Parts: sequence; structure tokens; C-alpha cells
Amino acid sequence: MQAHPNTADIVSAVMTSDQSPRPNPPDGAEVGWSVLSYLLGGIVVWGGVGWLIDRWLGLPNIGLLVGMLVGSAGAIYLIAKKVG
Repeated sequence: MQAHPNTADIVSAVMTSDQSPRPNPPDGAEVGWSVLSYLLGGIVVWGGVGWLIDRWLGLPNIGLLVGMLVGSAGAIYLIAKKVG
């Protein structure tokens, strides 16, 4: 019958194993492109959802405006969470 390794042996083996170096933090261009993509993506996607709701309910572009505002707000929140 084999003895089972205890938790301390497992943790010790994992901590002493060869670990790859951490990647460098993103440079300014990467952060800028991700900010731009969040803003454009939020506005386009949620604006499109609002436009579809407008067409479905027969409203005069109210859903489009609300969708674009919601998309902008969501994008700014995600940007602040990621960058800030």
C-alpha cells in the first residue's frame, strides 16, 4: 500500500518548481487600443440593441440614444476597472 503525499509536500513541490517570468506590463499603445475598442464596442453593440428595440416597438430612435448612453457608461466603467 502506497503512502499518500500530504498537502505540505504538494505545496512545497509546486513552489519550488521552475516558474516562467511574468510578462511585461502593457505599453501605452496597447492600453490606448483597448480603451478605444471598449468605447467603440460598447457604443456600437448597445446602440444596435437600442436600435433593434426601436424597430420592434416602433419608437423614434429613443432606444438608440439610450443604448448608446448605456454602452458608453458601461465602457467607461470597464475602462476604469481595467486601467485605473
